[in-house]
Amino acid sequence: MTGLLRSLGWLLLVVAAAVASFAYLQMDTGGLFSAKGLGQMLAYARDFLSPDLSVAHLRGIGRGVLETLAMSAIGTLLAALLGMLVALPAAGRFGRGAQSLSRLLLNALRAVPELVWGALMVLAAGLGPNAGTLALALHTGGVLGRLFAEALENTPTAPAEAVRLAGGGRVAAFAYGTLPGVWPQLVAYTLYRWENNIRMASVLGFVGAGGLGQMLYFSLSLFQQAQAATVILAMLLLVLGVDTFSAWARQRWVST
Repeated sequence: MTGLLRSLGWLLLVVAAAVASFAYLQMDTGGLFSAKGLGQMLAYARDFLSPDLSVAHLRGIGRGVLETLAMSAIGTLLAALLGMLVALPAAGRFGRGAQSLSRLLLNALRAVPELVWGALMVLAAGLGPNAGTLALALHTGGVLGRLFAEALENTPTAPAEAVRLAGGGRVAAFAYGTLPGVWPQLVAYTLYRWENNIRMASVLGFVGAGGLGQMLYFSLSLFQQAQAATVILAMLLLVLGVDTFSAWARQRWVST
């Protein structure tokens, strides 16, 4: 009986919170669910169900797809290089001081979301794909750097020590003793982040960073639902294609 009363009390509390939220936001629920409001929503949805497949629009979407792919690929490549560069001191290869500073840098890079980096890079580099590429590289560099550092920390040190004992230097010990054992993880992390960057590159256009996202923003701003629907379909096909390729690449390059 006590449990039932407690459950009813929580249910009433949730209902009261929902009612208070509607009252605080001053939402016009009557207009929202009226015949006119429902008709407008249906008309808006109907426009989305008839995408614009004209040649001119599809040609523009093709350019947007290539731009989005280039942004994500170059941004991920720069992020992998930056992540590896900072991951070496973050893994403790150059002392405690360098480890603390590099970890602080990685935390700062990945703590700022891609959209915020995109807005900052638009101010610094101007509108277009350059800003989106830099935004992806900075945020993803922080993420990959942290993952790379953890992978390096968990790698056995015996192969690198054997190379050093055989007369090799620090670079040779890393290249022939450490890197072969950690390389599959690095590739897997990079491919996974590339999948995420494809999605994020499509969104960064909302802050003026180019690609399909910028086309979608313009279409929605002008209430061109048919053109926006085509852009959304292109985004879905692009993400599905990249996911399929990434899964195949991980099986081929990482599992072997």
